[in-house]
Amino acid sequence: MSISIQRLESLALRELSLILRQDAKNNYLANITVTEVRITKDLSYMKIYYTFYQGKVENYQKALEDCKGYLRSELAKKLKARKMPDLIFVHDEALEYGNHINEILSKLDIKKETEE
Repeated sequence: MSISIQRLESLALRELSLILRQDAKNNYLANITVTEVRITKDLSYMKIYYTFYQGKVENYQKALEDCKGYLRSELAKKLKARKMPDLIFVHDEALEYGNHINEILSKLDIKKETEE
């Protein structure tokens, strides 16, 4: 991956986070945290990985899809891009998976303490 694509991904992550936090008219959008941005080498697609604190994935996914055009145009302005990639939103399940592992480990610790 070239350095310029990495820089573009980093900048897109920061700007998209600001747009969602400051300009969001929908409560679902204000609660989204962008965790990662991946851009294809040909700059045709931008995968945006996101997570949220509570609620259903479907509600957040629908809110993002409904305002995809707005987010894309605002992001193009901020990045000063001539060609803006198509946005693809992907729910990042790493946080939930990490919490699940922590629960399992804490249960193992409790069992270990009761056996002693």
